[in-house]
Amino acid sequence: MIRRQMTLFAAALVLASAVLSAAQSPYFPGKDDWQRRSPVQAGFDAAKLAAAIDIAKLSESKAPRDQELGQAQTFGREPFGEAIGPFKTRGEMTGVIIRGGYIVAEWGEPDRVDMTHSVTKSFLTAVVGIAFDAGTIRDLDAPVHLSMAPISPLSAYGDFDNAEEFGNSRFLDLFASEHNRKITWDDLLRQTSDWEGTLWGKPDWADRPDRDSSAWLTRQRNRPGTVYEYNDVRVNLLALAALNVIRRPLPEVLREAVMDPISASATWRWHGYENSFVLIDGRPIQSVTGGGHWGGGMFISARDMARFGLLVARSGKWNGKQILSEAFLKRAETPSSPQPTYGYMNFFLNTERKLFPGAPEGTIAFLGNGTNIVYIDKRADIVIVARWIEQARINAFLTGVYESIDNTAQGSQ
Repeated sequence: MIRRQMTLFAAALVLASAVLSAAQSPYFPGKDDWQRRSPVQAGFDAAKLAAAIDIAKLSESKAPRDQELGQAQTFGREPFGEAIGPFKTRGEMTGVIIRGGYIVAEWGEPDRVDMTHSVTKSFLTAVVGIAFDAGTIRDLDAPVHLSMAPISPLSAYGDFDNAEEFGNSRFLDLFASEHNRKITWDDLLRQTSDWEGTLWGKPDWADRPDRDSSAWLTRQRNRPGTVYEYNDVRVNLLALAALNVIRRPLPEVLREAVMDPISASATWRWHGYENSFVLIDGRPIQSVTGGGHWGGGMFISARDMARFGLLVARSGKWNGKQILSEAFLKRAETPSSPQPTYGYMNFFLNTERKLFPGAPEGTIAFLGNGTNIVYIDKRADIVIVARWIEQARINAFLTGVYESIDNTAQGSQ
């Protein structure tokens, strides 16, 4: 009798432990099944959170909804600024607020697929992280040229018997110069490479060019790793370099390694340019872009952006599976000395609360034109997606969200 009671007691302890463990396990949304919590359940003051959301709703970007027109009015004015990739007219100002993995609030069109511009860079960083974790890229501090095979642009496959081309290489040699041979993967990821050259018809100096046009072709190069410059030509270079070592389309790698495991929808697409096709292992592959500067980039819904943000918020782990290593994400979230508010692309860091004074230090934002933002607070277990919000109003919106947190609440998270 005593033995039976002890056995029942032990079984009860195991069951209680399992229930407690399940209750403490972080929640991850399943495919087509994203559970919700009310603001109060998630630890917010409902009225204050509604007021914060109203700030966002009333701060819709004044830029044209037609993204191709917007590009022509801004980047299209640059030298060689013509669009060479696809665009899409955007939808309404949209947002999603996640806490504890649960949807707390949504507005606008969270399932609508739109351009996300430079938030694309964060997905590119994730693909490089997958390659690093798999050992395909063995050393992020190694010069990139050491792992580059000859890159054959598809456009080069024309008249090989053309005497005028005799002796000219048809390959892209992107790291041939003495300066470029010093550039590491880490330099490209941090936008501190100062790479020199032209890719897909866009010279590096033509992206956000110096106001002094006499310096376009003559400026002195900075040693890689010493000076930060946001430059989309060099971002596209990283995408091509990653494609060259992975030897598979980057969207395919992202889908298999990241987006399918986090149960993202099947509606997102990652585009390159009309002229960014290369031939690898006999297969034409489009090298994708890191944003919509000249068109292209990631076209994705706010909900799928939120899933990706939640993956990073959970340190690369999803439902028991480590998708991106903590070691890689630690590097991505570590600022460089040339730019204290930037880690790897597109990890904007709220170092010393310089980006968003109303938000805590240590938080992360993926930022893209529009403005598109995926905001991540690991400590508070909060992920926020806002699309088509005026950049100058993001801090006011985030401040309102934090002011709505009820620190006395015991809500389930």
